[in-house]
Amino acid sequence: MRSVSIIGAGCTKFGERWDDSLRDLVVETGIMALEDANVSGDEIDGLYVGNMSGGRFVEQEHIGALISDCAGLSRLHVPSTRVEAACASGGIALRQSVLAVASGYSDVVIAAGVEKMTDVTGGVAADALAAAADREWECFFGATFPALYAMIARLHMHRYGTTREELAEVAVKNHHNGSMNPISQYQMEITVDKVLRSPLVADPLRVLDCSPITDGAAAVVLAPTDLAHKYSDAPINILAAAQASDTLALHDRRDITTLDATVSAARKAFGMARLEPEDIDLAEVHDAFTIGEIVAIEDLGFVEKGEGGRAAGEGITAIGGKIPINTSGGLKACGHPVGATGIKQAYEMVLQLRGEAGKRQVQGAEVGLAHNVGGCGGTALVHIMSR
Repeated sequence: MRSVSIIGAGCTKFGERWDDSLRDLVVETGIMALEDANVSGDEIDGLYVGNMSGGRFVEQEHIGALISDCAGLSRLHVPSTRVEAACASGGIALRQSVLAVASGYSDVVIAAGVEKMTDVTGGVAADALAAAADREWECFFGATFPALYAMIARLHMHRYGTTREELAEVAVKNHHNGSMNPISQYQMEITVDKVLRSPLVADPLRVLDCSPITDGAAAVVLAPTDLAHKYSDAPINILAAAQASDTLALHDRRDITTLDATVSAARKAFGMARLEPEDIDLAEVHDAFTIGEIVAIEDLGFVEKGEGGRAAGEGITAIGGKIPINTSGGLKACGHPVGATGIKQAYEMVLQLRGEAGKRQVQGAEVGLAHNVGGCGGTALVHIMSR
């Protein structure tokens, strides 16, 4: 297996992109990534695209061929494959691209993700997203994703003493980080009081505990590490690309306050990279809901189980803290175009490890981790990268 590096990256602005189509988003991010990598179309050996639900959101399937066409690669007959794992679709696309290059089957591969979610009503969007849960045993009985994560939050609060204010501190931190990120959907800062006064969605989760409906796309270009300097002066090395699965339905889990898929993927990733959690300088984790970040930093080994709630309020996960988490603003503030999120996390790692993250730069960052989850933890991806 060959070592793999990221040689280029691009990401659109996230938000409600009313005047742009899915095609427009793909072209925008593709141009940025290819220009950043100094790569021409005839050098591309393959393309993997994360997209959860193009059929529901924009009534378009056959996304792989569409994106190859939009990117100008169809005339070159570059193989393009759409991959899907709900909100982890982008992470899967990245891992498949890593495997293609590491195996020696391909040299230069694009990993991309895209979702155009705002062309449908909120009800249609919520129903499409609910398909990432167990439709027969959860959704048919009225469970929504906020409700499922609310159950995780309630048990975490009961078992470990996590407070409603500690959930709010996660949102406050991530909005602060997002306010410094030019691509983020939400540029404004918020307060704990504002979170607590926002409308209730599923007790204890409120509107400002939840990630938004978002349009956006992101892409990274991969190459073998021994060829990376041919294209880039600052390639980012991928030290690990790990994936794990768990039961789809929450009620079948061993413990709903722990995402065992995350624990397993993290164990594999740290083994591949020959690192420990304390070796990581910063991480992007899957905070579709504020409780998601709390559980993630526990499952990844950054804090002890049950201590994740206090991390944001005590500054442990702030920029400048012991382990900065979601410097991009996370899904909560940067936005969550579900197919693109896993790639956006990699894009943030590229900026941070290159030292190009501006006001939200983590000083001296050398090793970063990206954690992407599908559904309520039926799929989890952990990638570790270094400069």
